[in-house]
Amino acid sequence: MIAEIKENVLYFDGCSTVELAEKYGTPLYVYSENAILKECNEIKNCFLDKYENTRAAYATKAFSSIAMCKIMDREGFCMDVVSGGELFTAIKAGFPAEKIEFNGNNKLKEELELAVDYEIGRIIIDGLQELSLIEEICKEKNKKMNVLYRITPGVDSHTHDYITTGKKDSKFGIPLDEEVIYPAIEAAINSPYVNFKGIHFHVGSQLFDNRSHLLALETTLQLVKKTKEKFGFDITELNVGGGFGVTYTDEQRKSYEYFLKPIMERIIEFSNEMGMERPAVVIEPGRSMVAEAGINLYKVGSIKNIKGIRKYVSIDGGMTDNIRPALYQAEYKGVIANKMDKQADEVITVCGKCCESGDILIKDGKFAEAEAGDILAIFSTGAYGYSMSSNYNKNPIPGVVLVKDGKSAEMIKRQSYEDMIARECYTEL
Repeated sequence: MIAEIKENVLYFDGCSTVELAEKYGTPLYVYSENAILKECNEIKNCFLDKYENTRAAYATKAFSSIAMCKIMDREGFCMDVVSGGELFTAIKAGFPAEKIEFNGNNKLKEELELAVDYEIGRIIIDGLQELSLIEEICKEKNKKMNVLYRITPGVDSHTHDYITTGKKDSKFGIPLDEEVIYPAIEAAINSPYVNFKGIHFHVGSQLFDNRSHLLALETTLQLVKKTKEKFGFDITELNVGGGFGVTYTDEQRKSYEYFLKPIMERIIEFSNEMGMERPAVVIEPGRSMVAEAGINLYKVGSIKNIKGIRKYVSIDGGMTDNIRPALYQAEYKGVIANKMDKQADEVITVCGKCCESGDILIKDGKFAEAEAGDILAIFSTGAYGYSMSSNYNKNPIPGVVLVKDGKSAEMIKRQSYEDMIARECYTEL
């Protein structure tokens, strides 16, 4: 068990959360390496080892660090990056260039130059202007890059509006209007500066139903068919994105196989019907690989009991280390980590220390009675916590610790006040 109770204290991958809080301070992000490896192994078993010519590219936007890059490299995964900063982190980690795929809807010229210089494996083109920019850079540097087109498949996934990406009205992807997509494909096929590999789609995030993936796949396969008919060109790669849902509170998580088995069966069937070699198939899991592998630890501070209304329990972090509840009403579960023997029968609202009324991490959750100095743990915070953290109110960004089998080590050092203002300057004018 990754999370267990010993002597009334919450342990995470063999480490006492109370001792972690004392050693590294709070707020604190904690990741279980064994939990990450469990996700890696499930993907290997039902996808990478089961089907030839497949890849899994970890979506680093969920959580990016040098240590995470090294773990993914060791486990044989590729990396999906969406910014120059994520790409630079992978480079500094020594991650193999050919295993990096660059996504994003507005890649800057200097970001693309970095990608071309490092000779990464794929650039996933998100807009019509991007091809000419890549061609310009490749011509100047005498390079040729592998590219895919990200399409907008016109699929509405049942998730929060802020994390759905497959609808036609989306900032992501190239629309499938014939007068738009086919000239773009023809231009990529004929370009001397790119190798056009195939098609990418991503329908959204935190999904528990495979229908949107399968609908988007069907649309994509028809595009593959028409591309062959129009240009005599075989698509050799399909990237079906990620978005596989995780458990935050009481969601019933589906297996990777639930999503991937019908996807692969349909692609194999289609390839046989077309008399073509099956394209390489790529997935981009991010949240599903790290969300449940992470917890946040906080120290309880002031407590405000408004009789007949609500009891507020303040912690030493908040929206600066987990913006998701304030951004799109994400829900979490938590415990008083040093009182695991106590009944969780008190309804409290866990609030952060930021000067915002919306700085609420858990509203009306059931906990053991909280007192100042207690350690409060919130579960499933491994995705989009650290990566979306900020210095709002000049709060330092917490440190990140990796735990495994009772051992712990820093992945990212806690930001100090000096770190926070190190780039600030003033020149009297």
